[in-house]
Amino acid sequence: MAFVTTRVAIPIQEFDVEMASTRRLLERVPTDQGPWKPHPKSFALGHLAQLISWIPGWITSTLRERSLDLAAAPGYSFEPTVSLLKEFDDKVRSARDALVSVVGPDLDVGWSLKNGAQVLMAMPRGDVARMHLSHLVHHRGQLTVYLRLLDVPLPSIYGPTADEKWG
Repeated sequence: MAFVTTRVAIPIQEFDVEMASTRRLLERVPTDQGPWKPHPKSFALGHLAQLISWIPGWITSTLRERSLDLAAAPGYSFEPTVSLLKEFDDKVRSARDALVSVVGPDLDVGWSLKNGAQVLMAMPRGDVARMHLSHLVHHRGQLTVYLRLLDVPLPSIYGPTADEKWG
């Protein structure tokens, strides 16, 4: 008996696990600490949380479109955590739908990151979608350090933390 598998950008089970742990962390971001930075050269806490809330939307746009132009992208602002969570939830739903429907050869379609007329990167959209998940996980790790420095209890991500044991 032969098994036929359809190539996917990110397995849905993996996506769901990563999004659930990311949401648990975003819930902990103190809105009133948005401008705080651990170092003068660091990103502000509120901007880091906003970036994390946006990244699932990058997965959607990568799988549904052929390019992203950074020159047309919105800038950062300080938003209440409740707003970031709503945006995150909306973008996660859209990304999940895109991951389910854009599979197989559609993942080999070319995708480009641009800044105006300049092409910064060009790769197959499936590879870029996977890279976006890695990008989210990287910034989620940064967020854990920021929150620890602010003495915010950290939720379980891949296992227990000093603040939360196994459920």
